[in-house]
Amino acid sequence: MSKLLLEANQIVHYFADRKILDFERFVLYAGERVGIVGANGSGKTTLLNLLSGRISPDEGQIRRSAGISYLEQFGKPSEGSFTEQKKLGVLQAAGQEQVSGGEATRLRLAQAIGRDAPVLFADEPTSNLDQEGTEQAAARLEQAETLVVVSHDRALLDRLCTRIIEVEDGKLNSYEGNFTAYRLQKEAERQRAGFEYTQYRKEKSRLEGAIEQSRRKAGSVAKAPPRMGKSEARLHKLVSAEITEKLEHSTRRLESRLERLEVKERPKEEIRISFDFSLTDPPENKVVLRGKRVSFSYGERKILNSADFVLPRGSRTALCGKNGAGKTTLLNRIAEGDPAICPVPKAKIGYFRQSFEQLDFSKTVLENAMRHSVQPQAVMRNMLARLYFRGDAVFKPASVLSGGERIKLSFAKLFGSEANLLLLDEPTNYLDLPSIETLQELVCAYEGTILFVSHDQAFAEACATRLLFLEDGKLRAFEGSFAEYREAQNRPPEDTQKALRELRLAEVISRLSMNPPEKEKEALEAEFQQLLGLV
Repeated sequence: MSKLLLEANQIVHYFADRKILDFERFVLYAGERVGIVGANGSGKTTLLNLLSGRISPDEGQIRRSAGISYLEQFGKPSEGSFTEQKKLGVLQAAGQEQVSGGEATRLRLAQAIGRDAPVLFADEPTSNLDQEGTEQAAARLEQAETLVVVSHDRALLDRLCTRIIEVEDGKLNSYEGNFTAYRLQKEAERQRAGFEYTQYRKEKSRLEGAIEQSRRKAGSVAKAPPRMGKSEARLHKLVSAEITEKLEHSTRRLESRLERLEVKERPKEEIRISFDFSLTDPPENKVVLRGKRVSFSYGERKILNSADFVLPRGSRTALCGKNGAGKTTLLNRIAEGDPAICPVPKAKIGYFRQSFEQLDFSKTVLENAMRHSVQPQAVMRNMLARLYFRGDAVFKPASVLSGGERIKLSFAKLFGSEANLLLLDEPTNYLDLPSIETLQELVCAYEGTILFVSHDQAFAEACATRLLFLEDGKLRAFEGSFAEYREAQNRPPEDTQKALRELRLAEVISRLSMNPPEKEKEALEAEFQQLLGLV
């Protein structure tokens, strides 16, 4: 049997007056690869902090018999392993004052792996990483002896994990297998819960109806018919008393069964709310922002060299490039008003960045959302509900929110504001899967213009209507989606297509000269006319 490395029992932990975690037991054995999943604010990072010893539980005990290295999701990396930095391709970035988000993640990963501890904790280890960086990180994490990872990256959890722990309502629910196995088990649970709730409602309704019917019968039996003689009335009274007693006994049995009936809660249902962004009042110009001869460098390294680009009205442009290519710097230049970048006068820029300076931590969730909002409170409450701030959660102070919750509140502020030109830098980082789907709906419904950077390929493919590639010091635009771009990349050049059409035309003419069967002849003649028009 594998060695027990960590054991936590009867754990209770609060954040201010809010109970975050309340679970009976968690164990970790040598060689396990455990994925931690759950909604933003459910306590995933808090759980890692408790298990690693960074914080102590308010109640319960945690025993550790092995060293733990911890890759945290935020914070600036300090000195790391030269070997790991080289393997992760960030040797050049080490020690630099300014690094990209992806480079910072890889530096923190190199630092954590370089400690060579028996247990590795990793909190969102692929945040800000491009496809190449994600593959590098996954390969290094695979080599960890024992791993506990918090991530919203489904592919990573499928690749790495042998067990999934779901954090929900402070409890830990364990599922054997990877993320896909967990989702299948959760779906089976959801269906079973729905079936059991339906059966419970039917049985409850049946018992309540039977009780009511029994009571009505008892009441009608007790009433003597009019104009009945005394002897008949006495006989009726005796008979009705006997029948009433039997009916009351039956009623008590039914009531007892109703009391013993196991209550089944209604399964949680997703809230679906449409979004109205007509108040953003976007500019009517065909192009809402234009960059001409944009240039900037990282020290001696030239990033953009006299690059031109435009953002058409209503477009959702994905800014693409490798880690360190300058994507975030370009967003910063736009937001800061670089003289080479000119928005139209009516454009109002809103910028999502992950530093959270747009939040007032002394205010509540709702107060933050309403600050600078052009939307009425009812609309903002609906938007917050879709972002999983429901009921009294809108009155929580922003200071007690998790990283993911702070990101969602920042989105509510941004999409509810008067901004009509949005810059989004890695908007899906640290969000749980339902929240990513909500953000996707928000982005697609938005009536303004959006320029975004995202290494979440599924999100980017669903949202982008055009692409802007930052490479080799230039910006190259493609007017279309990722799917259309891939199709265009696979399409042969125009001269090749023309040659292929001419070759096919010759084949069709040759076949027609052989007097083919009538049906084939009709099809060939139709193709002949089509090819003739193209050639």
